[in-house]
Amino acid sequence: MKRLLLLLAVCTACISGVWAQAQTISGKVVDASTGEPIIGASVVVQGTSTGSITSVDGDFTLSCAEGAKLVISYIGFETQVVDAKDEVVISLSESTSHLDEVMVVAYGTTTRAQFVGSAKAVESEELTSQAAANVTNALQGKVAGVQVVNGSGQPGTAATIRVRGVGSLSGGTTPLYVVDGAPVDVDNINLISSYDIESMTVLKDASATAIYGARGANGVVLITTKSGKAQNKMTVNVDAKWGNSQRGVPNYATINDPGTHYELAYKALYNSQFYNGQSIASSYAYADKTLFTQTGVGYQVFTVPEGEKLIGTNFRINPNATLGYSDGEYYYTPDNWEDEIMNTGNLRQEYNINISGGNSATQYYISAGYLNDPGLINGSGFERFTARTKVDSQVKKWLKVGASATYAHADMEDPGYSSEDDWGSTGNVFYAANAMAPIYPFYVRNTDKSIKVDGNGYQVYDSGTNTNAVRPGSAPQGNNAINLLIDTNKEVSDYFTGSLYATITPIEGLNISANITPEYLGRYSNSLSNPFYGSTSVGGAVGVASERFFAINQQYTVSYKTAFADFHNIEVIAGWEAYNLKEQVLSASNDHLFNPFVAELGNAYGVAPTSANTSSYTHNYSTAGAFARVQYDLMNRYFLTGTFRYDASSRFAKENRWGAFGSVGAAWLINRESWLADAKWINELKLKASWGTQGNDQLGNYYVHRNLYSISYNSETGEFSKVLSQLGNPDLKWESQMMANVGVDFGFFGNRLNGTLEYFNRQNDDMLFYVSMPPSSGYGSLRMPMNVGKVQNQGVEFDVEAVLVSTKNIEWSVYGNITYVDGKVLRLPDSYLKEDGTRWYAGSSYILKEGGSLHQAYMPEYAGVDAETGKALYYLDPADHSKGTTATYSQDLAGDLGDISVKCYGGFGTSLNLYGVDLGVQFAYQFGGKAYDGTYQEMMHAGDKLGHIWSVDILNAWTPDNTQTDVPRLCSSDSYDQQTSSRWLVSSNYLSLNNVTVGYTLPSKWTNKIGVAKARVYFQGDNLALCSARQGYDPRQIQNATSYGVGISTSTGNFVYSMTRTFSGGISISF
Repeated sequence: MKRLLLLLAVCTACISGVWAQAQTISGKVVDASTGEPIIGASVVVQGTSTGSITSVDGDFTLSCAEGAKLVISYIGFETQVVDAKDEVVISLSESTSHLDEVMVVAYGTTTRAQFVGSAKAVESEELTSQAAANVTNALQGKVAGVQVVNGSGQPGTAATIRVRGVGSLSGGTTPLYVVDGAPVDVDNINLISSYDIESMTVLKDASATAIYGARGANGVVLITTKSGKAQNKMTVNVDAKWGNSQRGVPNYATINDPGTHYELAYKALYNSQFYNGQSIASSYAYADKTLFTQTGVGYQVFTVPEGEKLIGTNFRINPNATLGYSDGEYYYTPDNWEDEIMNTGNLRQEYNINISGGNSATQYYISAGYLNDPGLINGSGFERFTARTKVDSQVKKWLKVGASATYAHADMEDPGYSSEDDWGSTGNVFYAANAMAPIYPFYVRNTDKSIKVDGNGYQVYDSGTNTNAVRPGSAPQGNNAINLLIDTNKEVSDYFTGSLYATITPIEGLNISANITPEYLGRYSNSLSNPFYGSTSVGGAVGVASERFFAINQQYTVSYKTAFADFHNIEVIAGWEAYNLKEQVLSASNDHLFNPFVAELGNAYGVAPTSANTSSYTHNYSTAGAFARVQYDLMNRYFLTGTFRYDASSRFAKENRWGAFGSVGAAWLINRESWLADAKWINELKLKASWGTQGNDQLGNYYVHRNLYSISYNSETGEFSKVLSQLGNPDLKWESQMMANVGVDFGFFGNRLNGTLEYFNRQNDDMLFYVSMPPSSGYGSLRMPMNVGKVQNQGVEFDVEAVLVSTKNIEWSVYGNITYVDGKVLRLPDSYLKEDGTRWYAGSSYILKEGGSLHQAYMPEYAGVDAETGKALYYLDPADHSKGTTATYSQDLAGDLGDISVKCYGGFGTSLNLYGVDLGVQFAYQFGGKAYDGTYQEMMHAGDKLGHIWSVDILNAWTPDNTQTDVPRLCSSDSYDQQTSSRWLVSSNYLSLNNVTVGYTLPSKWTNKIGVAKARVYFQGDNLALCSARQGYDPRQIQNATSYGVGISTSTGNFVYSMTRTFSGGISISF
């Protein structure tokens, strides 16, 4: 009997144990201050690897034994340990320390406390708050030390990103982009949806970037994509956005009244005679005779009574004149060219959906997106489809594997308007629309005022030569509107990238990882020039190109992390990385189209394929390197980091292919010292310093160490001939960079005030630069790549954020950053040595000299207007004004006009959450520099370009009654008033309102009733306002657009694709 009772007791205990092990509990994690659920909090059974992640409702479910403890943690909140009970509600309080926050760094993560370098992260919410097809545009004003230059507002184009100034003369200045640990080509960033990005982290100093070796010399942008979370349920997020784009920056303040333009043109013609000694009568006669000729404006668009003149002797338009004129065959009336070319029905649409979930072992993330941005003008749209999937799985306790795949398909239209030279002024619709005088028709009209239609059913556009009137040569020529409608200039891209990784943990703290990342881009482009209004002489023309880029990046790492003696922590990582790129291009062109609308070679029956119209080539580029990093901290208070990279690049000859780079860094977390223990208001106070070296191999093509030749074939002799086209340099080696960084990170008052102050000094030595060969060399205009010179960029960055109000229903914060940069040329090559012992080189508008900047203006200096004659004056010697002035312009008058580079830039903004309503405002700015305003230069002609529009400032031109002015006289025979000079250098200061977003999140008690976890409606405006030196002038597009020089061009400014202003509204829903 006793044995039976004992057996029953044992069985009961065993059954009880089984039930204890199989117990399933559920609970909820909420914010202690607001009561709102915390999404993504980690809930782990203490002492085990069993755990879960809270859902969008803050809920979790897991299995544990009776009497177990749960450890609940979430970034920004204090970790709690509670008893494991069913239906438990855990309230987490905000942490007063950010030091345990996880940061994404090279080849892994670290904590904010351990990080000794310089970096700044931009989170997903900030990236998606702007309607940008390329996420690089969303960085403007948000990261200290990062300058954004937008060369074009066309949808899908990338901004130029510069980190801590320009460090090279001819070497590349583009930062390295790394997506989920693998480098990607910057041109493919526009194929990644911002809704798939968790964060973008910009690494700025050597301690953070040196481990990337050569490719990280200009900074690194780490893009971390979204992953699934172990929340034991599926989450679906949907976002839909609709909007409209318009020109973001208006045209310059111009004279748009046709009558006023005729008056000024007449006066300029009159003055060309009178100021040169002709009588009043003959001057009037000349102006009357030439006003409507090629010397004048060419067109008449006013009707005047018979026997009367359009312009009187008082230089005013005839009050009896009426707008509109018929010559019996055509009717002429001016049109607003800008209104005609702008695409007013440009509905911008963007839709994104993602599904994520998983458990403690496996997490998944799947997304799809669609973007359609038709652009400001016809033929400039961007359409993109994206799909992404990502899976991470803890297969065994010692094995974790994962895979991701991204596919994107993009259609981009590019009519080629980026400069005045594209297709000539005929093809640049922005140039034509903004520079055209307000007297010219956009359409050809019949005498009944109707728009003429050609035999193909198209409206006929006035090209300046297809009526009885002819535009003068000084006016923008042609009219590309018809070409935008029926020509083709498209680019279709298919992009794929993925990754496969595995991590083995044979013992605690030791991880062995492998990551293979292939990247593929297939790009097909075709262009068609129609036979009616385009390539008329050859019956239409077509060009086709097929490009294939395939890259594979391999990473193999071993890392070990351990702690000993209770206060020593060490982490070591070592690895090998190899990158291989193959680029293959096939292109051809032909003419004489059978079908005028099919842009394929099979439709072109002109000349037979030859090397003149057919081309193909293959390029290969590779880098490889070993790297290592050691991180050590003592008592979580003193931190040391060291990195090393031994890198090779195929751009250099074998003898110079390898380079060694590295960095050291240290930090002291002062607030953890015992003597600051009572200063509870100090949550973080860290001093940090780093120093390191890196290399740069970005220069020209992939074969700068070899001579290249152009080959030609003589079919009559059957012989080949070759001509040297590129000088190679087998002695070329890495451009080296040294960077030092010193800073302080701080967080005060419960981290309601936190930020960073840093000083940096970056020096690039043995710079990659193309040097002109002396005439005696026999190489003509060819230049040889060499390692020459030295450039320094030093400056200060300050980044601060403050939480002004934080209550249950109100959260209000502000942020701001500013960067000061001073760049100098420290050394130039001996070939620039002058007789006086100085080294300098003068270009057409800039000068490179030791002690100067990379953007040093070199041109004649404008001295104002001669009060007696009204002529433009220039200083004989810009360095010594006492030598006087001259009205005779010559480039020999050029002098050093100083540094015009931007000295300070940054951004600031605020965010407010008030009872479910959220408001975000973001500004960007820069000051301390100048830029050359070529657009304004075009609009300030004295009458020698009567077909061009005038700025309103021309109304202040010199006259005998207006002698105190800096605007020269109106005179169509003057040629020195509009020349390259300091007159067109203008402040590049600006303040832009980049974004305003207003949203409302519906109360969860409403949405939960219909099965919706969260619903938010929002409205946003992007690029809403710009304050600059003058209306129409946008320094963001032309400021220091080149690595060095001034970038003088009359095709800049509003003669390129304008920045766009976008108004959008949308809804985000989570299930």
